[in-house]
Amino acid sequence: MGTLTVLIHFWGLIFLTYVMSRHGHRLRPHDSHTRRAAVILLVVFGIFVLHTIEIWLYAALYLGVGEMHSFEEALYFSTSTFTTVGFGDIVMTSRWRMLGAIEAANGWILFAWSTAFLLTVTTRLKLLEHDWLDRRD
Repeated sequence: MGTLTVLIHFWGLIFLTYVMSRHGHRLRPHDSHTRRAAVILLVVFGIFVLHTIEIWLYAALYLGVGEMHSFEEALYFSTSTFTTVGFGDIVMTSRWRMLGAIEAANGWILFAWSTAFLLTVTTRLKLLEHDWLDRRD
């Protein structure tokens, strides 16, 4: 499952990059902050969709192997595990608990990757602004 979520994340970020590069030529240094904010929001919502898909896949796996009794319970456990909150009010049996640990590590890595991607996008948008300010002098 870890490999699948990494691949989903990889291709999702590639798609977001494609969308930004396809429409990025329209974004100019002198554009309003609203247009740059729209790009950042697109990235944030795209990342949110990716994480939601990944969490739901783990939840479906927990339900599929019979570890959880309802999808709501599986989704709640998966969300708290993926985000490494791990409330501990729902625990897995010893047979499957390593899967929960793998999900936590996987979630941590994917959140870090998402953070790096978002920071890169934000930095590049700021570089446009600085480039424009430098040329004004």
